[in-house]
Amino acid sequence: MYSAIARNKRNTVFIIAIFFVIIAGLAFVVNYLYGDGSWGIFIGTLVGATIYVIIQYFAASGQALAMSGARQIQKSDNPRLYRIVENLAITEGMPMPKVYVVNDPAPNAFATGRKPETASVAATTGLMEILTDSELEGVMAHEIAHVKNYDIRVTMIVFGLVVAIGFIADIAMRMMWFGGGRGRSNNNGGNIIFLVIGIAALIISPLVAAVVQAAVSRQREYLADATGAMTTRHPEALASALHKIGEYGRPMQRQNSTMAHMWLADPTKPGIMDRMFSTHPPIQERVKRLLGNATKF
Repeated sequence: MYSAIARNKRNTVFIIAIFFVIIAGLAFVVNYLYGDGSWGIFIGTLVGATIYVIIQYFAASGQALAMSGARQIQKSDNPRLYRIVENLAITEGMPMPKVYVVNDPAPNAFATGRKPETASVAATTGLMEILTDSELEGVMAHEIAHVKNYDIRVTMIVFGLVVAIGFIADIAMRMMWFGGGRGRSNNNGGNIIFLVIGIAALIISPLVAAVVQAAVSRQREYLADATGAMTTRHPEALASALHKIGEYGRPMQRQNSTMAHMWLADPTKPGIMDRMFSTHPPIQERVKRLLGNATKF
């Protein structure tokens, strides 16, 4: 199990590197199409994307809590949830995260924050209604695992990179159709071929970024399942909780696709195409992995 955790971490680093390659490639295409022969646009695009990711890195946590309608609680407000989170934090030797409740009948939970010292965990009212104490502990151990493994930091960075790629591609396409480019003023064969390649890159890169984001999120969900099960030494409880969430699951009342990857389970009701880019692995597969490795935790 420890080797699987290490492999997931290595894969995530590799996947994030792919994002930077995509952004660099887009910056090169934009510089070629609209540049004056210098590297000004290339450098400016990279700097602008980096600045955006940094802003998103610091702002995403508060945005997620606000978008979900989460309400911070103290121990007296919900002793059951608060004590479970408190005990898990003590077990892991971590700072106590802020605890939030989302008033929604859909069973779900999420964690956010840049680091353990500023982390927050949230659970919906629907989740607490259908789970036993051991199952709720398993779910919150999963969310604490996201904090412990710095998944919350990774997911915010990845989200910022995905948005940056989409933004760069969108601006470049608008400039191409409405503002012209090198391909319009020079019709030699080489430039036309490169122009076609550039347009294809601008169209395909956001799709590739979405697939990579989904891969990162799926890796981190499996990793958090494993880490949470190792914390409680009760993988069957988390497996049972996931099974119930799959059975009783429903779309969140306040849906927002930009933070869908942060939830324990997909908060939307995706169609066939959406499932191709789903940020969550199938619940049945997660349950199967937990039960199949139960003796190894």
